[in-house]
Parts: sequence; C-alpha cells; structure tokens
Amino acid sequence: KQFTGSLVFVTHDRRFLRALATRIVEIDRGVLTDWPGDYDNYLRRREERLQAEAQANALFDKKLAQEELWIRQGIKARRTRNEGRVRALKALRNERAQRRILTGNARMALSHTQSSGKKVIELSRVHQAFDGRVLIDHFSTTIMRGDRIGIIGPNGAGKSTLLKIMLGELQPLGGEVKRGSSLQIAYFDQHRLQLNDRLNALDNVAEGREFIELNGQRKHIIGYLQDFLFTPERARISITLLSGGERNRLLLAKLFAKPSNLLVMDEPTNDLDVETLELLEDLLGSYAGTLLLVSHDREFLDNVITSTLVLEGHGHIGEYVGGYADWLRQRKLTSATGHRSRSSPAKKIPSNSAKPDVPSPPRKLGYHQARELQELPARIETLETELAERTQHMANPAFFRQNSAAIVIANDALTKVQNELELAYRRWEELES
Repeated sequence: KQFTGSLVFVTHDRRFLRALATRIVEIDRGVLTDWPGDYDNYLRRREERLQAEAQANALFDKKLAQEELWIRQGIKARRTRNEGRVRALKALRNERAQRRILTGNARMALSHTQSSGKKVIELSRVHQAFDGRVLIDHFSTTIMRGDRIGIIGPNGAGKSTLLKIMLGELQPLGGEVKRGSSLQIAYFDQHRLQLNDRLNALDNVAEGREFIELNGQRKHIIGYLQDFLFTPERARISITLLSGGERNRLLLAKLFAKPSNLLVMDEPTNDLDVETLELLEDLLGSYAGTLLLVSHDREFLDNVITSTLVLEGHGHIGEYVGGYADWLRQRKLTSATGHRSRSSPAKKIPSNSAKPDVPSPPRKLGYHQARELQELPARIETLETELAERTQHMANPAFFRQNSAAIVIANDALTKVQNELELAYRRWEELES
C-alpha cells in the first residue's frame, strides 16, 4: 500500500484482492474486460453483466428458433419466402455458432463413511526439532470427532511436520501420539505426490475401475471427472501437460472418490480459481467428518475452520477458537493486555474487594473518573470470566453440530465480549496514566 508506483498482480486470494486492487482486468472466454473499482464492485458488476448476457441469449435463441421454424415450413412458404429473411437467418446461425459459452463450474461431492471414534488424535508433550532448531516444543492437544482445525504459521515453521506427526508418517523426538479407532484418512499433500506422472488423469483416479461408488450412487469415471471440469479428451492426456489448477482439481477428484472420516488438506487452494474455491468451501462446510487444514488463504480459513493451531515460533503452538480473523483479534487483545494466548483463559484481575491498591494516578481525577477507575477491575474480571466460559463452550465439538444460526449468534457474542474487554483495559490504562 505504501508503494507509489503502479502494481500489476495475479492472484486468487480474495482478501489480498480486496485489500489492494483498485481495478480488475478479467480474462473470460478469451476476452479481456476492464472493471474499474475494487474486487467487491467487480463481483457485483460481473454478476449483473452475466444476468444481462443470459437474458439476451435467451431472447436471441427464441428468435433463432422462430426463424428456423419458418424456414422449415411447407412447399408454399418456401416458394414465397423473403430472400432477405433467409440471409438474416444465416447471419443468426453464424452468430450463434461463434457464441462463447461460459465455462461451467466444478461440481464436487465428498464420499462419506462410518464415523470415527470420539477421540481422533491425541498428542501428549510432543517434541520435534531439526538440525538443532525446535519446531514443536512439548505440545499437547486432543482432536475430537467433528473438529475443523486450521493450522497456520510462516513458511518453514513446521505445519506439514505437525500434520505428518499426527498422521503417523513421522516419529517425533519425544512425546506420545495416539490415534482413534475406525479412522479412514484422506490426505491432500501440498507436493501432489499422490499423482502418478506416468498415467493420464483418467487412470490416476480410476485405479483400474470403470465406475466409482459415491455415497451409495454409482458413477462412471468420465462423468465423475467432468464434474471437476475435465472433458473426455482432457482426461486422457498425460498429467504432465496439465496446468497447476488442473492438477489440483485432479487431486481433489482422486481424494474425494475415497470414503473418509478424517480429511487432511495441506495447501489445497493453490492454483484454484475463485469459483472452485467457493465450491470447495461449501463442500467442506457440510463435511461430516474431522478436518485438518493447512492454508495461507485467510478467507478460505475463516469460511471453513472453527478453531486454529498457530505455530508462533520457538516451538510454541497457540490454540485459538475461531478462524484466522478471530486469531488476529485475540492476538491483538492479548498483546494489549500482556497475556500470552493459549487454550487456557487469561489471568484474572483481582476482584475489587481484594484489590484496594489501585495505583494512585499522577493526575487529579474527577469524581466520576475516580469512581470509574475503582469499578474497572471488577468489570474486567466479569468480562474475562464470561470470555473464558464462552471460549470453553465453543471449544466443545458438539457446539459446531448446532444449526448455523446458533453458531453465528455465539460467535457474535464472543466477539462483543472480546471488544468490550479490550476497551475496558484501554480505559483502565488511560485513567491510571
């Protein structure tokens, strides 16, 4: 934002677009369109254009159908037909043939299986280091059935290492890892190692089958791949010729064809277009199993996960309720109050009855200000107690099995308490200074 020159960037990161873009140039069906304004303005105007285009196409098709009917009328009509009208019909046919059809959206579905045990993964004082650098420092947590956990942190912090330890692919230097019963794991690897470059897209997914079973319904492999925007021709070429986005969609197709109750996704959003991203969000939102997700896409995290593990450096992993934006709010709050965020509630301010030693202010306070300062410790204690209770309630996996309206109301209430607590601390500091 501080750069004074011109900036041109290509991204599917919607939050990045919203933060920086003042003009959108879109490539759609081989045509460049310049949209002035920000990303949300682009979305609104593009939707209006598509609706107008659909209406115009419908009217055009109706007129073309009427003219085709006229040209096919009986002998008498053909003898007396207007040659100018015939030429106009040929022009209509040519225009229809050159119409660029809007590319379809992917249609994804996850294959579900029986539920796992109540405890999915339990880590007890897990420790891991490489070349003397501590990545995970005696970390303990329990992942319950139905949890939707995001794992975030800078590159090289150990996010993929943590996933591999959880899945048993990597043995930690210390601590214990327990995995629950009846786990069926589907793993999306950021390096796409599950794809065989010697096979085409069809054979990568089919694995010798002609049909797949998807939630009790039998579907032909070609039809299944068409749901992921692979034409029959495209499905039969070597995957070494596929684009990054196509390889990503292929891996999703391969992953979702297998029944699972634990879905592990390491950077699944790379190279996916915005429409496919939003479809994937909806799909994961309805997934009945447990989800572990590593991503740098902040909006994707906010729309999918319900709790967050943050690799904060020096081996420390913080646990937070909510998505990426919730973590930022909680981090800001704890930075302002001097508390370090973990799954445990913040230290309480002593109650008013036990704390008569409020520091004497260096400046003279009015009556109302002095009374406000005297009452603030009790106010802060009440808010912190409420915050801890709400956080504990929302950390229960059963909380997220409620209807979405109840979850939204609870999230809003939690945010309100966090904001009130932050304001109370700030006011306390102002009055004491």
